[in-house]
Amino acid sequence: MNGELLLKIARQSIASAFGLAPEVDKESLVAQYPELGEQKATFVTLTIDGQLRGCIGSIIPHRPLIDDLVANARAAAFEDPRFSPLTAEEFEKVDIEVSLLTVPQPLEYSDIEDLRRKIRPGVDGVILQLDGHQATFLPQVWEELSDFDLFFAHLCLKAGLPQNCLEYHPQIFIYQVEKFKECDSAGCGK
Repeated sequence: MNGELLLKIARQSIASAFGLAPEVDKESLVAQYPELGEQKATFVTLTIDGQLRGCIGSIIPHRPLIDDLVANARAAAFEDPRFSPLTAEEFEKVDIEVSLLTVPQPLEYSDIEDLRRKIRPGVDGVILQLDGHQATFLPQVWEELSDFDLFFAHLCLKAGLPQNCLEYHPQIFIYQVEKFKECDSAGCGK
């Protein structure tokens, strides 16, 4: 997948909301890059000076890649409930990361120690489900929460569950991502 193209589409999606660029021409892009028409799930993460500024995505592929990317880029900028909407001034400083997700697979485990052996820190994204609660962390979160216990305590809390929720044997699904970051392709700090 062409990461530079995905990053350009994500940036243009946000820029067009500010009137700084035309709307993304989805039809011509899909004609030129047919893979953009395939159903894929994406996450778009925005950071300013290395600090999270928005992150929204899809876990399960349910629409064409280009539609998912445009919608999630805008949602990360303007609809992440943890942040106020991105301003035009912030947009000038924001760095964008796009993650393409594989389809999540259930991970069978017998107990916490078995889960500890099966999870691959830094490789696996994790979805945790229990009693109608759900949360996910992308594999990139392992960079900040590299300890298994800390990672899962935060994931439990994100799901609105007690931090020891692994004791209740939640359902676990894992997925991997292919990630593209402006810092890697164009240098950070526009």
